[in-house]
Amino acid sequence: MADYINIYGQDILAVASDPANPTQGQIWYNTTSNTLKGGGVTTVGSWATGGNMGTARQELAGAGTQTAGLAISGTLTPTANVQNATEEYNGTSWTSGGNVATARRQLAGAGTQTAGLAFGGFTTTNLNVTEEYDGAAWTGGGNLGTTRSDLAGAGTQTAALGFGGNTPPVTGVTEEYNGATWSPSNSMNTARRALAGCGTQTAGLAFGGSVNPPIVTATEEYDGTSWTSSNPLNTARERLAGAGTQTVALAFGGGTATAPTGATEEYNGTSWTSSPVSMSTARKALGGAGTQASALAFGGDTLPGLAVTGATEEWTGAGSPLTVTITAS
Repeated sequence: MADYINIYGQDILAVASDPANPTQGQIWYNTTSNTLKGGGVTTVGSWATGGNMGTARQELAGAGTQTAGLAISGTLTPTANVQNATEEYNGTSWTSGGNVATARRQLAGAGTQTAGLAFGGFTTTNLNVTEEYDGAAWTGGGNLGTTRSDLAGAGTQTAALGFGGNTPPVTGVTEEYNGATWSPSNSMNTARRALAGCGTQTAGLAFGGSVNPPIVTATEEYDGTSWTSSNPLNTARERLAGAGTQTVALAFGGGTATAPTGATEEYNGTSWTSSPVSMSTARKALGGAGTQASALAFGGDTLPGLAVTGATEEWTGAGSPLTVTITAS
């Protein structure tokens, strides 16, 4: 039998622990577990359980990444117990951050864990309030031009995008934030509320939502000036969450016409593909953050009525690095 070194021209590396980010085809011997291992990639995306939030809630906003997530405000019930709590996720567990000045639900979020943005929402009335987060405390920003709730957001703290929502009635109004003030832009083609969004201020993506009724599958792409309709979601839903960019996006959770769903879909810049894997906890009115390859889902309502959850799930997309133990066959 030919030796590995004669085939590939190099020795198998012996290490005490597995490499943090193995490349596909990389081979090593783990001296701690006495196993031969290699680097591969996942063929199908999957959801895994993360640490529960400190305060279970729904209708909250999310921002950041899977290992540096931000959960903002929200409510325990549709009519009461609006929360001002902010929580930060480190890839394992949630810790309390600085409270928002204006507790609200049905708000939108954007940015990162250390440079977050929260805007719009609802208490006993719709709000135009904007707040900026520095990783410790929230301070007031410029007010939205259009007061509304149930809107979506994308972008960063200094280059954000706010779109859709409920004024009432439902609206397609789009605004851009420069870190100080909001400016109006062209409206969406399909006015709606309870939609999801991701991407940047010059390359945004809007999907799902409700036109009071019906619940819609509509997807639109923003180029920094105007919206263009794209191919629809496979599962019509509202109060869903999203992550990623305009060309590599993820849609997950939400409410259908009958019940919350855990359905997950991936967008490639042209069309959505349904994943064979759904979230472990089907829910609507949840928060989301991250990328298509590494997303975070948290909070929400698990029943057609009300069952608020603090459950957190982490998504690993197809094509992500994977460590494989090599055995004789």
